[in-house]
Amino acid sequence: MTTTPLPAPGADVPPVTPPPVAASAPGRAARLRRGRAEDAPWVRPAFLGLLAATAVLYLWNLSASGYANSFYSAAVQAGGESWKAFFFGSLDAANAITVDKPPAALWPMALSVRLFGLGSWQILVPEVLMGVATVGVLYAAVRRRFGAGAGLLAGTVLGLTPVAALMFRFNNPDALLALLTTVAVYAVLRALEEDGGAAKWFVAAGVALGFAFLAKTLQAFLVLPPLVLVLLVCAPGGFGRRLGRLALGGLALLVSAGWWVALVELWPASSRPYVGGSQNNSFLELTFGYNGLGRINGEETGSVGGGGPGGAGGGRWGGTGIGRMFGDAVGGQISWLLPAALVLLVAGLVVTRRASRTDTARSAFLVWGGCLLITLAVFSFMAGIFHEYYTVALAPYLAALVGMGASVLWEERTGLFALVTLALTAGATAYWGWVLLGRTPEWLPWLRWAVLVVGAVAALGLLLSGRVDRRIGLGAAGLGLAAGLAGPFAYTLATVGTGHQGSIVTAGPAGAGFGGPRGPGGRGAAMPYGFPGGGGSQGGARFPGMPGQGQDQGARGQAPGGGGGPRGMPPGMSPGTPPGMVRGTTGGEGLGGGGGMGGLLNGVSVGAEAKSALLADAGSYTWVAATVGAQNAAGYQLATERPVMAIGGFNGSDPSPTLARFKEYVARGEIHYFIGGGPGGGSEISSWVAENFPEATVGGAAFYDLTRPTT
Repeated sequence: MTTTPLPAPGADVPPVTPPPVAASAPGRAARLRRGRAEDAPWVRPAFLGLLAATAVLYLWNLSASGYANSFYSAAVQAGGESWKAFFFGSLDAANAITVDKPPAALWPMALSVRLFGLGSWQILVPEVLMGVATVGVLYAAVRRRFGAGAGLLAGTVLGLTPVAALMFRFNNPDALLALLTTVAVYAVLRALEEDGGAAKWFVAAGVALGFAFLAKTLQAFLVLPPLVLVLLVCAPGGFGRRLGRLALGGLALLVSAGWWVALVELWPASSRPYVGGSQNNSFLELTFGYNGLGRINGEETGSVGGGGPGGAGGGRWGGTGIGRMFGDAVGGQISWLLPAALVLLVAGLVVTRRASRTDTARSAFLVWGGCLLITLAVFSFMAGIFHEYYTVALAPYLAALVGMGASVLWEERTGLFALVTLALTAGATAYWGWVLLGRTPEWLPWLRWAVLVVGAVAALGLLLSGRVDRRIGLGAAGLGLAAGLAGPFAYTLATVGTGHQGSIVTAGPAGAGFGGPRGPGGRGAAMPYGFPGGGGSQGGARFPGMPGQGQDQGARGQAPGGGGGPRGMPPGMSPGTPPGMVRGTTGGEGLGGGGGMGGLLNGVSVGAEAKSALLADAGSYTWVAATVGAQNAAGYQLATERPVMAIGGFNGSDPSPTLARFKEYVARGEIHYFIGGGPGGGSEISSWVAENFPEATVGGAAFYDLTRPTT
């Protein structure tokens, strides 16, 4: 071993030459750090153009969905009338029962209705703004580390994801959940950037996830494991400091989510509405039961179905397993670029494998990839209630990985690994788009072949781009993006061009979600309750034999608690004859279609005669009517803008009110009518009403005047 002698005092010291580094490392580090400093003149106009295009796309034809999900629209109407209903998320302004979720997602819509009145635009524009904001936050998160090009690509992918175009124009809680989880990831990425000032970003992430919990309870916490793990391992500073900041973020989460929960649990039950979806009037029970573990194992007390036999390897809500996100029912909603996102996640981790512990590029792949994988796993294997539109939660994570991964590989395209991966990604994405488009063979049949051919050309061009003129490489990349985005873009245009109403909605053209033809043979997706699917138009879903467009529930001759079928079954159904599901028709301002499954899937259409009867002397009553099921009640409430009691909550199965309590309301003259119809036929309240009050047909529905008992 030799040593270098120290120079003599006063001698000139030669400059120190840094040790050699792998050829690609300096360029890679510089490229991956340039996002923050990028200030090209085109960046801001391009970003503003992305936001404007997203807003125009999502606002297009918005009122075609009417009140969208009338269940939540009724709660929004109530919150616009009563601050107490606003706080609790009550279904009616008289505060009989709440929705089966916490109320944060209702608050922006209720404020809009309070300011501008009740209407489709007033309810749905706040959802559109959430979508635009999510695109903006995602762009900002990706751009900081990977450049404006990557941010623009990520935002474009998110905006053109069909299920995102559906849910950012719909009034379910999923829109706010997607926005807040994206904000939480942005805050985590900021906390990973530097040691000084990181504490505020830990707190911001906790607050965002806390309010996400108040939008859709425990689903907000699915991303907690990857976020906590990456912060604990990769954040700057000592281990003790990282633990302390995580504790601070956890405290912020607890406070931002817990203040409302504590107030509800401590509030005297006699002076607040019943907690919808629970069996014991407890929000904690709702959180950890029906909306918690029950969604995983399928044992949701009070549910319309839940788990059990019915799908291949799964429950009544379709087959479970790793292929669920790629299957007939879900594939066209979210999976267009899902294979690309998974490949690019692996590629990004390979490229950054030698980075330091605190390298923010690798941390970004770990954060977005961890959120995608854990949410993907839960959605794939949950045996309880699952709807296709839940997958909007995946869209920001998927889009970020596509933008980040494509940017990194493009910068590394002089290497064989990057070229092969880019070509593989482009080819595989085009092939998967060809498969998905083949599931609706009668809709734009030429598009699937165009996607396949253009994608193949792009893959070949990308494979050769390292050895040809840069312009040819750029052209191949452009063709790859066009092929990859053509399918979801077409599905998104079909989504915004059609109204959607009811509790179960899907994106894309007719037949693209559950109940439509699926490639050769027209194979249908697995349906709730294991029923086979049937074709039809977009909108809310209903079963044959059930009241449809322009019909009211509870026609004369039906039992007041249900339809004309056997006890507990929707009208038109009998044991051993499971019907095919068809789509309800669409509508403009208002409800659109009638209620499906006996009023379970959407609110009923209310005619002029029924509306006039309910409004007569309405000021003398606390509730102008009561009826079984929240969707059934919502139709009448939205038509009259007067409180209608939803007996049994959403499914008609909540024990609220009890028969004794209902009799007290009637004795005090607080309810004018009981209206027949709604889900389920065994309500003891329905039986008591039928035995003690005369029935009259009003607008095709069975009305019972509770102020005139039978003598």
